[in-house]
Order: sequence, then structure tokens, then C-alpha cells
Amino acid sequence: MDAPSDAPRRDAEASAVGRSAPHESARLHVTGAAPYIDDLPEPAGTLHIVPGWCRTATRGRILRLDLEAVRAAPGVVAVLTAADIPAVNDCSPSVGGDPVFAETDIRFHGQVVFAVAAESRAEARRAARLAVIEVEAEKPAVTVADALDRGTDVLPPYEFLKGDAATAIEAAPHRIVDGFLVGGQEHFYLETQVALAIPREADEIRILASTQHPTEVSHIAARVLGLPEAAVPCECRRMGGGFGGKESQATQWAVIAALAARVTGRAAKIRLDRDDDMMMTGKRHDFRVDWSAGFDGSGRLAGVEVDFYARCGHSADLSQGVVDRTMFHADNAYDYPAARISTRRLMTDTVSATAFRGFGGPQGMAFAERMMDAVAIRLGLDPLDVRLANFYPDFEAPAHGTTPYGQVVDDGILRALVTRLEVTSGYRRRVAEIDAFNRTSPVLKRGIALTPVKFGISFTLMHLNQAGALVHVYSDGSVTVNHGGTEMGQGLMTKVAQVTADVFGLALDAVRVTATATDKVPNTAPTAASSGSDLNGWAARRAAETIRERLAAVAARLLGGDAAAVRFAGGRVWAGDGSLPFADVAKQAHLARVSLSSTGFYATPGLTWDRANAHGRPFFYFAYGAACAEVVIDSFTGEMRLARVDLLHDAGRSLNPAIDIGQIEGGFVQGLGWVTSEELVWDAAGRLLTHAPSTYKIPTAHDVPEDFRVALWDGDARVDTIHRSKAVGEPPFMLAISVHSAILRALASLAPGRLPPLDLPATPETILAAVKAMRHPEVTP
Repeated sequence: MDAPSDAPRRDAEASAVGRSAPHESARLHVTGAAPYIDDLPEPAGTLHIVPGWCRTATRGRILRLDLEAVRAAPGVVAVLTAADIPAVNDCSPSVGGDPVFAETDIRFHGQVVFAVAAESRAEARRAARLAVIEVEAEKPAVTVADALDRGTDVLPPYEFLKGDAATAIEAAPHRIVDGFLVGGQEHFYLETQVALAIPREADEIRILASTQHPTEVSHIAARVLGLPEAAVPCECRRMGGGFGGKESQATQWAVIAALAARVTGRAAKIRLDRDDDMMMTGKRHDFRVDWSAGFDGSGRLAGVEVDFYARCGHSADLSQGVVDRTMFHADNAYDYPAARISTRRLMTDTVSATAFRGFGGPQGMAFAERMMDAVAIRLGLDPLDVRLANFYPDFEAPAHGTTPYGQVVDDGILRALVTRLEVTSGYRRRVAEIDAFNRTSPVLKRGIALTPVKFGISFTLMHLNQAGALVHVYSDGSVTVNHGGTEMGQGLMTKVAQVTADVFGLALDAVRVTATATDKVPNTAPTAASSGSDLNGWAARRAAETIRERLAAVAARLLGGDAAAVRFAGGRVWAGDGSLPFADVAKQAHLARVSLSSTGFYATPGLTWDRANAHGRPFFYFAYGAACAEVVIDSFTGEMRLARVDLLHDAGRSLNPAIDIGQIEGGFVQGLGWVTSEELVWDAAGRLLTHAPSTYKIPTAHDVPEDFRVALWDGDARVDTIHRSKAVGEPPFMLAISVHSAILRALASLAPGRLPPLDLPATPETILAAVKAMRHPEVTP
């Protein structure tokens, strides 16, 4: 027993929280030893599944489906169709309309009609191509314009209203009307969709799935198979990337694997090829954005009207929440005195669009920043000055701004954050240098932009803002924690382990986080909306605190003193006149028949959202950030080079600065792809032409600027988040909008006062078309 003078202070220096600890699987990742689902040993007799689809038609009624040659092919054990589904042929996450297998008609090119289960994957692939599918082809609606002409929506129109925007615009000294296209994006996770289903006793089927939402996999698989959810548990230890593409869209493949296991009585695995994955799974929603604004000579807005036309694909999927979030973030950091923000969710004969990092927020922010740039170009002002003129007030201000959906913005730090980045990036000096360069350079044109991010953190579907956790302390002092969040490389498991270790005063390596499983923590929310650490960190903390209270009582009996004064630090328990190793106290608690296991639960407080009246407080808080990007474009070729990036991001009191900085860097680069190179192309018949790395261009190391500066804002969250940290998953993605604004500014130098017609992504072809339009407006179509 040590003397009390040896007791360390239990402060930030001794805590596992706030340290730049490595990712809990980092060593496994870099050595190739981290087991993903396709790496796991397969149970004896595992079947391999390949989906079958109609390769000739993109939309139409199925006239004939002949699968006899498929069934007769070597190695084939079963061919599954809608007729084999015991209960409901639907895997929709929302309002229905997503059949597991097409039955009477084809809705998009690549829609699954059947699945082959064979002894090997190669045999299943060969057999799937033997199907004969005859379709009475119909003309598909592929684009937003097609859907508007046809008049088809997957959900009703929706809008936010704040004041009388039309009147405010009409009365303003200056007015502008504009429109542009915002493209979609392929998730391009390194691990494609994959699931393994293993039949167990008493009709149970255990599913191992690469999914951000194990509960939804369990729920929908049970619904399709006609089983209780408890009989279809789902487990996920890690994903090779998700980015939203494995929130709802992982479910269909897990369901097909579970169906094969139920029909054959054998384990069944499905893993999509890259081409099939890109054709068969949803993308980020693309939009046509039409808008108008009125403003004064300083650029201060008087009123804003915007119509977002979203291409949603053949079904609703998550389009209600995604497009709602586009509306929530159509203001970004700007206080609109009057606004009308309207949306239509259009049905097209393409794969259903789905969740993607930012969940509709990037598309809304892209509009807000386009508007700031347009106003600045029209008035001949610096775009940063126009942005600053329209910011929501900071929290020190005597008055607060109110969003178009009624939430008061009372935690604002953006002006202070942006002002700091303005100084640290040398923005004003570089603007002068760039303007001078552009006046003398006939071919190369430079641009710079400093743009903000204000991103709301919480699920806008209120019941998802909850989490559970299960913590065990073993008699040797080791700890495991299980929670409802999933690991897709973002470091969630590491952060939850840090939170748990902090409660017990242990080193991080004393805590293990086990695979997410619905039979350990049920009824979980998806790991999405940047809420994984917020929700699951609190749930784990509460579970651990319950056990700590029990251990404190044991320690007080052993060492004397008051249980309320017992401290846990440095791997020891301090009470009365001395201390004991944590493991010894755990052992004594076990011998005294004290429970060393507990659940914890957390529900985000203070949230309200009345969607019918478009009013409430849907977000617990806002995460903030800013980016300064400098680009160089070649006006002869349309090529663009990113010269320098400065990022300053608000992570609150970071749980793990190293992981958060990695998320900021990765989010920015993924956003860079969205705004510059990742272009989805369908032909007029609805076939996706960019369905492989050969035709779809994600960013590479070559695209990351050599001068890439990232810093964290040094301030705590103003609400009671876990350890006053803030979410970091999605907000950094939108920092990349600064690159698009910088390109726009470079193009604007070709004809000052004229707004370049630049869509997103700004590919070389798009940039070159804008150059031609700026130099020769008389011949622009």
C-alpha cells in the first residue's frame, strides 16, 4: 500500500482523454493484419453469392426471366429470386419501394433480379451471365430535367420560410439571379459491400456485415425472412470505409446473404466487384440549384430565394433526411434576413441516391458560398468582406441570429475563427499578389478563397439521437467496452476506449473495444451524422461510471475513508490513507460478489424538431471551421493545380488531436474530389458510364498540395458534449468548397464583374468551358 503523498493528480495530464493516441487498429492496418469480413476464415461449406441483373435494359417491364441455364451451371447450389423470400420483398430504410429482387419491372440499370449461390465465386460469376431476361423497354428519366418534364417525385415538396423573401429581394438596391449544377459522388470505399451469413440453431442466422447500421441490417433481414430481430443478430468489427454508403445501402447485400443461408442451410458470403458495386449502389445526391438574392452596396443580403431540385433515383431511400439537411445548411454561416428555401425530391430511373459524408449539407453550403462569390463579383468587392458582412453574430454579441428553420445561433465563434485564419494564412497579402499576377499573366490565372463552415450536429430524425454501451471489468483489472457505434477507420473505437480508460484512471491499453453487435447493444442508431463519439462516448462513460461507483465502495471498505472521495488515477485506486492497484480492487470486488458489468445509455438533450411547421432546434450544437485555398488554372487547357491550403477547424476540446487532424485532412481531400474531379456520367439510356477507377477520378497523393497546413481551434464546446469535444467526421469535408470558390475567382479575373458559369465539380472540361464563356460570351450556348 502506497502512502497518500504518492497519489497523482487526476487532471488532464494523467487522463487518456485529449491525448494524440494512435488508432487502436493502426498497427494491424499498416501491416495488413486487420481482418475484414473477406479475410475471416470461412465456415466449412460456405457458399459464394453473385447478384444477377439485366444487362440490356435500363427501365421496363420484365416479359421473361429464364434462369434454367443458371441453375444448371457447374457449382451452382441455389438461384434466388423474389419467389424465395418468405415474407417481405423490400429492404427500404424508410417508406418502402426498394425490392431486394426486382419482380415485375426494371427500375434502373444494374437493379438486382436474382442471385446465384455457388461453391465458388468464380462459378457464381460465370453462372450469373447465363440468365435470359427479356424486358419491354421504356424511355428512362435520367436527369433532373427529365424528371421535371415527367413530373415525378419520390416525396412531396418541402420548404423553409423566413419573412417575405420575394418582397425583400424586389426592394433591395441590387439583385442577382443565377443557377448551377451540383454533382453527385461515388463513395469509393476500399472495401466494397460485403456480408457473411452463418446459420445457427433454432432458425438463428448471424450476419457479419460491413455496415454503418447493424441494427437496420438485423431489422430488415428479420422483416424479409419473417423472423424476430433477436434471431438475426448483426456484427461489425470494422469497415474498409463507409462514408455513408454503408448506412442504408449495406442492407440489401446482407439480406441476400441471410436469405441464401436460410434457403440452403449453409453459410453464405457476398462481396461485390467494384464495377457492380458502383452500378448497384447509391451515390451522393446531385442537384440543380436555381436562386436569386437582393443585397445592398456592401454585399449585405436583404433576401434569398433558392430552389433545390434533387435527383433521388428510383426510390426515396434516405432522401427525406438528406435533402432536408441541404435546406438546413443552405444558410451555412450567413444570417439571412428573409429567405425561401424550397426543395423537390425528384424520381429518376437511376440507382437511388443515398447518404454521403455531409448528408446533403455540402450541397446546401455550395449554394451559400456560390451566392457570396456572386455578390462579391457583381459589386467588385473581396468575397471575404461580403462573407464577413453576412455572418451570424458571435456568442459575445448582444443579439443572436436565427436560422430559416428557427434555431437560435448562440454558440458562434466563426468571426473570431475566420479572422484568425485570415491572419495566419496571410490572406490579404496574397490577394494583392494574386491580383497583380493575374493582370500580367495571359494564360495562367490564380485564385484564392477563404470560406467558412457551420455544420449542425445531431440526427434530424429525432429518435436516432440515442446510444447504448456495455462495459465489463474483469477480475484481473482488464476492461472491455461494447457500444452501438461502428468503426470505418475514423477512430471511434479509439476515442470510446479513451473515454472509458479516463473513467477508471487507466492507461489506454488496458481497455479493449469489441465488435459492434446487436445482441450485445440493441436498437442502435447508425454511425452517421458525425455523432458517433458524442453518443457512444457518453453511453460508455455512464456505464463505466456505474462500475466505478461500485469499485469506490469496495476501495473505501478496504482502505478506509468516504467512497465519494475515492480517486482512480495512474492505474491505481486511492482512498483513505493509501492506494491499491486497480486490478486488486477489481479482484476484491469480484470476491465480494459486486457486479463488474453495467450498461449505459445516452440521449441527446434539448432537441426539438417540428417538421410539419419547419421549426425547432434540430441540432445540439454547430461545429465550425474555415479554409483558405489557393489555386492556379491554365486557361488554355482547363487544368487546375491546388497550390496551398490552410485549414483551421473547431473540434472543441479534442478527444484525440492526432485522429481529429487526420479526419480533417481526409475529409478535405475527399471534398476536393467532389468539387474538382469526381464526375458521375450516365448515358441517355440510364447506364452509368463511370463505373470503375479507369473512368472515375478520385483524388490521389498528387492532388494534395505540398503546402497543406492544418490547425485546431483552441476552444471547448459550449454545450455539455463528451469532455466538451466536438464532432469531426463530416464538417471538414465542406472546407473543400474553398477550392471551388478559388477556381471561380481565378475565372472571374478573365472578365471582372461577370460571374463565371461554373458547375460543380470543376473538372478541366468544366473550367475550360467557363473560360470560353468568359472570353467569348457572345458565342456561349
